[in-house]
Amino acid sequence: MNNKQQNNKKNKANNWTLFLDRDGVLNRKLENDYVKNLEEFDILKYSKEALDLLSKHFETIVVVTNQQGIGKKLMTEKDLELIHSYLQEKLPQIHKIYFCPDLYNTNSPRRKPAIGMAIDAKEDFCKISFKRSVIVGDSISDMQFGRNAGMKTCFINQKSNPKQVENKALVDFETTSLIEAVPYLVRLTK
Repeated sequence: MNNKQQNNKKNKANNWTLFLDRDGVLNRKLENDYVKNLEEFDILKYSKEALDLLSKHFETIVVVTNQQGIGKKLMTEKDLELIHSYLQEKLPQIHKIYFCPDLYNTNSPRRKPAIGMAIDAKEDFCKISFKRSVIVGDSISDMQFGRNAGMKTCFINQKSNPKQVENKALVDFETTSLIEAVPYLVRLTK
């Protein structure tokens, strides 16, 4: 085994988990709308490169995404399945995608900022420890989700659409894209 293989094995032995929001992190977010079909789904330019790098340091990579477009009857679960199949085909580093179709005002235990999707992931991947996990997202609910589960948080604040985080205590690291977050995320796993 060469040094590179030993380092990769050592890094993954850290059992870190990367939780990713979908829209605005892996694919282009449609402002004031929902990605309802494959024609509207546009993977961001550096998503694959970022995940290629991060998959060397994170044992498990999962997506957790609120999809209330289903609850609003703007799309079906079948539409979402097609989008997610395509996403996993293009980004095979993703181990599993969790989604919540519940509406914003339903107090759903699975809808972020609640941690139901994190619990589902922990049930599927028994090595997940929330203390050795980080969420990367572009919304306050992503940061609250991370804090509620005891994870580190990384906030994607896109320059083209700056967002304010009123409670800075929710954010461990702030950047403009997943690719720019890679050095920070890798340092976490050391």
